[in-house]
Amino acid sequence: MPKIDLHTHSDFSDGTCSPEEVVHAAIKSGANIFALTDHDTTDGVRRAEAVCNEHRILFTPGVEISTREHDHLHFTGYNLDLNNPEFQAFLAQNRENRKNRIRQIIRQLQEAGVPITEEDVFKRAPNTVSRAHVADALKENGVVPSRQEGFRRWLVQGQPGYVPSAGVTAVEAIRHIKRAGGVAVIAHPGIVAEHWNFPAWTEAGLDGVEVFYPAHTFTMKQDLLALTRKYGLLATAGSDYHGPRAGRITTPGMQIPEPHYNKLLRKLFNQ
Repeated sequence: MPKIDLHTHSDFSDGTCSPEEVVHAAIKSGANIFALTDHDTTDGVRRAEAVCNEHRILFTPGVEISTREHDHLHFTGYNLDLNNPEFQAFLAQNRENRKNRIRQIIRQLQEAGVPITEEDVFKRAPNTVSRAHVADALKENGVVPSRQEGFRRWLVQGQPGYVPSAGVTAVEAIRHIKRAGGVAVIAHPGIVAEHWNFPAWTEAGLDGVEVFYPAHTFTMKQDLLALTRKYGLLATAGSDYHGPRAGRITTPGMQIPEPHYNKLLRKLFNQ
């Protein structure tokens, strides 16, 4: 069964490895289609592309966009025109919105007596800042033992450092991807099943569903495949790899059945 990875992150967002290191990890795992999908930035894409070209791995320029409808309702975009000024302005505004959210999180943590400063967080994020950088700062300052515990104890809904996402709506995310010439896919849909709105999303231009994802059960994958058939959508695969120091999945690459692999080849690479 072919192995691909259309959902990975580097240290240009909340990953812990360089774009080159992420590609090399994917190659080592046996993936032969790759996309770097950092949050709200494409600045690491060309570096990842150079490694893929060197090793003759199929590559598509990607990005992941968050929404304000849920912390985990995200959309990935592929085959993007990286030089599209409207799209790059959109991503820049998203990054600025993220900075404002993180500043509010830090203020709330400080009010709760947590030893953390803006410098502690922003020094870790030269491009896209995220709650993961706050969690890493909490770990470095001895507040928590891990990034995951930082989220659980301080940064999720109901905890002192939680601030709602400042992203766009799901429909807006899809439309921005499409305006940049991209292929729009809902990321890790199984963890936001209560927020599904496929009729509205497909009307906005949704192209695919990330069916093959580490957290998806067999039953969830079958449910998602049924949705791809109902709405005429692609089935994609991604690991959501963040690097070995992120405290989550440490191996990139996901297997995908041959028929879905072939559809992706046609859609993304005209093969």
